[in-house]
Amino acid sequence: MKKAVARSINVLVLLAVLAVSAWWFHFREPPARETAIVPAPTAVGSRPAMTVTAVKPTVLDWQTGLDADGSVAAWQEVSISPELGGFRIAEVLVNVGDRVAKGQTLATLSTASVANDLAQQTAAVAEARASLAEASANAARARKLQDSGAISAQQISQYLTAEQTARSRVQAAEARIKSEQLRMSQTSVIAPDDGVISVRAATAGALARVGEELFRLIRQGRLEWRAEVPGTELFKVREKQPVELAMPDGAVVSGRVRTVAPTIDPQTRKGIVYVDIGTVDGGLRAGMFARGRFNLGHSKALTVPAASVLVRDGFSYLFKLGADNRVTLAKIETGRRQGERIEVTEGLMSDETVVEAGVGFLADGDTVAVAQSIK
Repeated sequence: MKKAVARSINVLVLLAVLAVSAWWFHFREPPARETAIVPAPTAVGSRPAMTVTAVKPTVLDWQTGLDADGSVAAWQEVSISPELGGFRIAEVLVNVGDRVAKGQTLATLSTASVANDLAQQTAAVAEARASLAEASANAARARKLQDSGAISAQQISQYLTAEQTARSRVQAAEARIKSEQLRMSQTSVIAPDDGVISVRAATAGALARVGEELFRLIRQGRLEWRAEVPGTELFKVREKQPVELAMPDGAVVSGRVRTVAPTIDPQTRKGIVYVDIGTVDGGLRAGMFARGRFNLGHSKALTVPAASVLVRDGFSYLFKLGADNRVTLAKIETGRRQGERIEVTEGLMSDETVVEAGVGFLADGDTVAVAQSIK
């Protein structure tokens, strides 16, 4: 009896557990499923790539120029040598960089030997003049006695001939003394013109030789710029055209074309243009390298801001703005540049609109938003 009652209780407990389990599985909430949220696709080009500023080209009156390179040189450089050889240099009176005047003494040679020769010739002139005085007196007496018959015609002829010979000897002695005086003057090495000493090779005590360079002189201190201009551009240069040279310290030196070389170097295909640029007093130095610009006049230029020009692979481009705010990449040719503006010679019309800045972030066909349009 007790066993039957215990089995009945176990059955009831099992049924109760099954009923609770079934209720829990039936009424519990199912787990939430994870779903990926995929954003709706957007059409490409429906949004602007960036906001830009649009500008139109500006026509300006710009100076036309031709750039060239060249060297600064002396207008004319004179080599100064002694006219006498075999004499020692007694004194050197100038140095490199000194400005000298025409006729100024630059150096002196030893004069002892020449002075001795000059003294001898001076004495010879005095002797010849004394002989002439005696011969002239004898000839004068002979002329007085010519008609009296006191002396023969042969003696009269001898006196007259002696007078002419004595006069000739005086003239020869005077010529020799002038030669010695000339030699004495040549013991001074003088400047042949105004200018600036550029080279000094003379040294006191050295033996001077005829033709040996002692000094070099920049005549009148004048300098010139020898510009090398391509043969294809040489026809643009004319005499008296103004020129500006850019110096290493940032200064600008003005000059003017003096002449254009009549030939072109067959190796470099360039011609030389000679430009007067002043004197050494202006800070210029012979041998300097300088860049210059020839002023060829004025002309109209279609210009855009420099920031609007995109350079890729050695070519220049612009982004033109269309009516639908789409940009088009256009290849252009550029010319002159002044400040922040560049001349466009090909590939752009004056009534077209271009992107002013930020061109490096755009691609051909992009849609942009225009922040401001400048006419």
